[in-house]
Amino acid sequence: MTNASPSLAPSAPAPRAAPTSSPFQFFSVEVLRAERITPAMARIVLGGPDLARMASAGRDQRVKLFLPRPGQSEPVMPPAGTADWYGAWRALDPAVRGIMRTYTIRELRRAPDELVIDFALHAESDDASGPASRWARSAVPGDRICVLAPVEEENGGYDFRPPDGTDWILLTADESALPAVASILDTLAPGTPARVWIEVHDPADRQELATKADADITWLVRNTSPAAPDAIRAAALPEGTPYAWVAGEAATVKAVRRHLVGERGFDRRAVKFSGYWRQGASEDNLMEAAENA
Repeated sequence: MTNASPSLAPSAPAPRAAPTSSPFQFFSVEVLRAERITPAMARIVLGGPDLARMASAGRDQRVKLFLPRPGQSEPVMPPAGTADWYGAWRALDPAVRGIMRTYTIRELRRAPDELVIDFALHAESDDASGPASRWARSAVPGDRICVLAPVEEENGGYDFRPPDGTDWILLTADESALPAVASILDTLAPGTPARVWIEVHDPADRQELATKADADITWLVRNTSPAAPDAIRAAALPEGTPYAWVAGEAATVKAVRRHLVGERGFDRRAVKFSGYWRQGASEDNLMEAAENA
């Protein structure tokens, strides 16, 4: 299903708000391949006849995924061409409509056209997982979903925008933001100084991250390594003008930002922070809270 340039908004409340005026369209796609790249990360490769029109800025490019509910062969969506897609989606029966979640494009490939999404699997069992983790864990070739994605590379659905004059990059994330960090590292210019901290559940969840940047990557294993705010507080950072991108669990993100701005003296305009999730709350909970505020 393809709609005419709907916006990506709305999303969960800030910290992961989405743009309201960029060119986005719906794409009907199906699973081509599914693999477990680490114990806690599933990689789903998607294909479809319209993917040649899909664009990505790289970096931390956001898209909306609409997943089918149990017993459905594809997600139930508003009719093609609906101007207010979000209002129309909200008007559908909540027990039937497609399950909406926000994810980062890990890679948009050409020749052939393929969309790659990495899913952090937050629990070992379906009973303890959210709907996106459950879907990704059981996805097989032919499974169908819907994606709301940009059709122009310059769009409002990404946040990593270092200004001119930036001397070095600081990145910190947990599993939820690891695909975005990997994509950002892919796009950094050769030799760019970067300090990176990534928190994972288990040593086996570490990945080889390709980059041409001069990147110092520190993996933090939860419950055995210092938490990200403490690890960064103890680190010697480069001289010069920094740009920081901080994402993951909302409370941790706030703590890192507070340290960078309050203790390290980073210009707050040079710290982009995004709470990809909040302990104890689903994206549905966050959207409902925002609408009732």
